[in-house]
Amino acid sequence: MVDNTVDFTPHIHEDFQLNRNQLNESGLIQLSTFYIQEGEPHEQEIGNFFLEWLDDKSFVEVHTSGSTGTPKVIKIEKEWMVNSAKATGKFFKLPEQTTALLCLPATYIAGKMMLVRAMVLGWHIESVPPKSNPLDQMYKRFDFCAMTPFQLDNSLARLHLISKLIVGGGAISLPLKQLVQGISTKIYETYGMTETVTHIAARRVNSKKSKKKEIPFKVLPNVTVSIDDRGCLIIKAPGVSPDPITTNDIVELVTYKKFFWRGRIDHVINTGGIKIFPEQVERKLESIILHRFFITSLPDDALGEKVILFVEAPFSEESLKDLTEQIHKHKGLSKFEKPKKIYFVEKFEETHTGKIHRNHTLKARLE
Repeated sequence: MVDNTVDFTPHIHEDFQLNRNQLNESGLIQLSTFYIQEGEPHEQEIGNFFLEWLDDKSFVEVHTSGSTGTPKVIKIEKEWMVNSAKATGKFFKLPEQTTALLCLPATYIAGKMMLVRAMVLGWHIESVPPKSNPLDQMYKRFDFCAMTPFQLDNSLARLHLISKLIVGGGAISLPLKQLVQGISTKIYETYGMTETVTHIAARRVNSKKSKKKEIPFKVLPNVTVSIDDRGCLIIKAPGVSPDPITTNDIVELVTYKKFFWRGRIDHVINTGGIKIFPEQVERKLESIILHRFFITSLPDDALGEKVILFVEAPFSEESLKDLTEQIHKHKGLSKFEKPKKIYFVEKFEETHTGKIHRNHTLKARLE
């Protein structure tokens, strides 16, 4: 059992700067106190995290996203966060004095880890409000940044200001991947979760190789992967978790260091005895559906389960007819993958981190 009363020695690199202020432990406490009392909401979140980082507990409490289950609060050891930060620095070649932009909320693990990386590795980090277009009105260049796919989609015109960008919190859609081809910024899609202290693997999405074919995720230093008898990913990352983490993610294993993500086992649809992975069907439909959408299922007397499609858009007979025809003509879809019914919904149900909540949306529509 972890002893949570053991003092934790804060890791604050001598080169660490926040918003151009060189800060040691006492300076960080003063700034955090000011942020909490006088700052904007995103600055208050930063101040609260720093004080938690500097307290005498060996862990921090972090909220999970709730996209694949009930949101919960988990305890993550600060040493694991330090190890994760060092692995990121090594994998992406980000030394001390790296300039970084924080545009994610410090409430969740992704934002917290940007701050930990800055403290541990000696980065010069600047924070902006975590909005949809964080590079708007920005003219300074940065070596590194982390965004959600939605932020990336809204930042394409100014993406040249970022040298290396990691994108997490959801998959990057095929149309978005096509839009970033040829951009000088090195853009990486990441794989990870709160329990793995953000990403444990990444892959470049706008390299010459990725333009021609799908490339696998490559794990960070001191991480190995395998699969269980379900074909689900098992992560061994002793630096961030003392025990192996068994996921519900179906993967195609390349080596113990590389894998392709195929979908979640709890999303698999068994229709007429054929297993359908919604995420794979969604990738095929991305080229013809401009709105947010997802594939799920409903019980069916003949098939067991039938594939259905939810689209976040106003309903009209013309839209339904047009989309139905496009799906019917789609050569990449098997007859089992083609949705048997299409639902248009004005607004999807979401988790508190902005991800689509499939089960709640389905339930709300059918009630």
